Amino acid sequence: MPKVTVYNINGEQIGEMELSDNVFGVEVNVPVMHEAVLNYLANQRQGTHSTKRRGEVRGGGIKPWRQKGTGRARQGSIRAPQWIKGGVVFGPKPRDYSYNIPKKVKRLALKSALSSKVRDNEIIVIDDINIDEPKTKKVVDMLKKFNVKNALIVIPEGKENVVLSSRNIPNVKAVYANSLNTYDVLKYDRFIITKDAVNKVEEVYA
Repeated sequence: MPKVTVYNINGEQIGEMELSDNVFGVEVNVPVMHEAVLNYLANQRQGTHSTKRRGEVRGGGIKPWRQKGTGRARQGSIRAPQWIKGGVVFGPKPRDYSYNIPKKVKRLALKSALSSKVRDNEIIVIDDINIDEPKTKKVVDMLKKFNVKNALIVIPEGKENVVLSSRNIPNVKAVYANSLNTYDVLKYDRFIITKDAVNKVEEVYA
């Protein structure tokens, strides 16, 4: 079982903690993580892009000049694709980019991402993060104690003040343990998690 140091919010070591091999000690599977990240990003796309084809552009209903005798190339509409302000050929239309991958693949990808953080010593376990009121400065001060500028903070439910205090800090995001995803784990340089959140993650994914 991998062992990690437990810190308090002031950056002081207060003990050690054993992590579950089934969650934080699996073999890192890069292709599966790649597949999960692609799936996450595809599902985030709104797909609202749209262009007008020649039949949808206003105007162009009359032939601009007669077919023969002018010396110019024959044209049927000023909204044909070769014209300025004409329609777009094979342009994007609103569509749904989302797709599903198997649940086991998602779980394996998340376990691989968590294990990679432990393997690369990029995980910081904190005893608890208590913030009485939303204050960005409190989270900034905590991150300074660990010399961290880019981090994902994972907390148990009920810590809304931590989420509110983190959302205005660049390159920092706070999420609840039950809404973890592979993309967020891999995106941020440091993975900061409380002891209660570790127990929740192990309970769900072990």
